[in-house]
Amino acid sequence: MATRYIPTIGLEVHVQLKTRSKMFCGCAVEYGSEPNTHTCPVCLGYPGALPVMNETALRMTALTGLMLNCKVPDICKFDRKNYFYPDMPKNYQISQYDQPICDGGGVPLHDLAYPKDAQKSITNAGKVVRLVRIHLEEDVAKSSHFETSSGIDFNRAGTPLMEIVSEPDIDSPEEAFAFLSALQQILVYGGVSDADMEKGQMRCDCNISVRPEGTSELGTKIEIKNMNTISGVRRAIAFEIERQIEVLTKGGALAQETRRWDDTLGQTTLMRIKESAHDYRYFPEPDLLPVDTSVFMEEVRKLRPELPAEKRERFVQTYGVTEYDASVLASDRALADYFENAANAASKPKVLANWILNDLLSALGATGETIAECKVAPSELAALLGIIESGTINTRQGKEVFAEMLATGKKASLIIEEKGLKQESDLGAIEALCAQSIAANPKAVEEFRAGKAASINFLKGQVMKLSQGKANPTVVGEILTRLLSA
Repeated sequence: MATRYIPTIGLEVHVQLKTRSKMFCGCAVEYGSEPNTHTCPVCLGYPGALPVMNETALRMTALTGLMLNCKVPDICKFDRKNYFYPDMPKNYQISQYDQPICDGGGVPLHDLAYPKDAQKSITNAGKVVRLVRIHLEEDVAKSSHFETSSGIDFNRAGTPLMEIVSEPDIDSPEEAFAFLSALQQILVYGGVSDADMEKGQMRCDCNISVRPEGTSELGTKIEIKNMNTISGVRRAIAFEIERQIEVLTKGGALAQETRRWDDTLGQTTLMRIKESAHDYRYFPEPDLLPVDTSVFMEEVRKLRPELPAEKRERFVQTYGVTEYDASVLASDRALADYFENAANAASKPKVLANWILNDLLSALGATGETIAECKVAPSELAALLGIIESGTINTRQGKEVFAEMLATGKKASLIIEEKGLKQESDLGAIEALCAQSIAANPKAVEEFRAGKAASINFLKGQVMKLSQGKANPTVVGEILTRLLSA
């Protein structure tokens, strides 16, 4: 019988903080600037240049720790991590080793964080992936490799960088996907990072091992370095698990090493034999004093936002939406804010949620716009639904008005007036149209009076045609029923 292997996965996520300046100097942090235009003696590693800590970065990291239920010790310190590579100008990186700013914590995985094709087969719903730590460091420069040469952009060197390290709690590529999605959502909610992987603001290293089923000792850990898409992480882990199992099944041995993911080929390739912590020769950074975090933690606690899980629960309780709808609405902070602003002006928040999730998001998806770019103000969407509810226009007309609002940003009331869409609710006028429909369609009348109740729908349709869609359908139905029963 073939041996079954169990995968174990841990992730190290590097997150650029949303500060205006770098970690240890005053150079600007600005994505997309001309290469090597935001540099100084400190971030270029000139001899004698001294680092000065960015307090905002410290506070943002502590806030991240609070959002992820970490402990924030009263004292943390910085260390030198020594290695030699072209993107590291000082030949060491200022990082944290034995006294990081955050310990422990965890990332809760919710159903919508999983890939869509895996959401119906989640094996451990409600799982929380534990964290080892979060430490703060400076980012390295960006290397670009061309056909016959390489270039280095030091604009990124020195950018404040959090490293969020998970325990080896992740059991599958799908859980890794969910971990990164849920973490990214929390970081954006807290305003500590845009966490845009395409811009390199969030990058991931994956540590993967496999062990025979029934054993507890973890297998040889192999790292996949610098992943920059969540879907890529899922594919890379899936490939690497199969590769390791194949090696062991054929009697081979695995060595601790670092590999890279080639998304085009769909496989990992060897980069180097993995270093251990002692290879970096960590020692305390002599130019920086330890940090007393207690001096700012009271202020940082006030900045903790309502997190996605908390918002989902509140939306269900306060607005009566389904758990699924609440999860979708809370998945994006801008979308959640839009819904809540509209819901505060709406009489039926559940109906409003349906419009946002079905009509609004579909329309924005078709144009490629974000919720922040939507021309329809939350209060105006609520006003439109109020107009429909009042019977001034019907739902079909409401869709027409909504499309115009999305295109022009005009108010619903103005569009209704311009297009002459206001429903006819004058009882005398509608009764005349109903009488006309009854006189013109004796067969339908006869069928209705013979017990075929559905025949009234045909007559109602004829009235709506005669009124060019302006008659209030509820009033039409009431009058037809009265006239036919007389």
